[in-house]
Amino acid sequence: MSDEYAISGEYLHLLSEPAWQALRTPVTKALGGAVGEATLLDVGAGTGLGTEVLAAAVPDTDVVAVEPSPVLRAVLLSRMAAQPDLRQRVTVVAADALGADLPARLGAVLAMNMIGHLDPDGRRTFLRRIAERLAPGAPLVLNLQPPAEPTPVPFSVFGTVPVGRHTYEGGGSAEPSGPDTVTWRMRYRVLDADGTVLHEDHADYRWHVTPAEVLLADLAEAGLTGEVGPLDVVRAVRRS
Repeated sequence: MSDEYAISGEYLHLLSEPAWQALRTPVTKALGGAVGEATLLDVGAGTGLGTEVLAAAVPDTDVVAVEPSPVLRAVLLSRMAAQPDLRQRVTVVAADALGADLPARLGAVLAMNMIGHLDPDGRRTFLRRIAERLAPGAPLVLNLQPPAEPTPVPFSVFGTVPVGRHTYEGGGSAEPSGPDTVTWRMRYRVLDADGTVLHEDHADYRWHVTPAEVLLADLAEAGLTGEVGPLDVVRAVRRS
């Protein structure tokens, strides 16, 4: 299977850090109720920015971080191994959301910025797999991402981060590519101090749009009750 992040992986961690600074508080709050006696799971862990939030929210508990992209997983593994506490607690698994061998009992699940990689059948299968393993009261935390419908998204720059004499820039646009999909066309640039473009990369990926009402209905079908919170962070727990 090809790696969708083979090109963008060089930039993703750096450009994702500002977003995770904003997400840290609502995600930590949504993880309230996590069960420390059961394994924590981060699905689509990327470079581990969310894994760190999950591990900090529930100290002294084992974490399984699932990531299919070799490029992102290399960063994830290196970052976890560099922190003594996480080196002992976090197990990195090379698999996707549907193929991973999941722990039998889950104390909390984080699945940020990944649900659109699954088609509707895959999304419902994933939610059922999680619901079957969640401990009572344990949260599944995921998020909604625009667009909510397959409509064009004009190009915009998402972020710029200076490192040394260079500035790293990421941006993109989207076009409808099916009844429930868009294709994102991403552009990444490395700029010199005077704004000269030193390097430019492009990457396309397909994304299944998921309106809030559809995701909440899918959660309910899986036996979960969900609610949308700040920054479109969704918290779901098993119905009692």
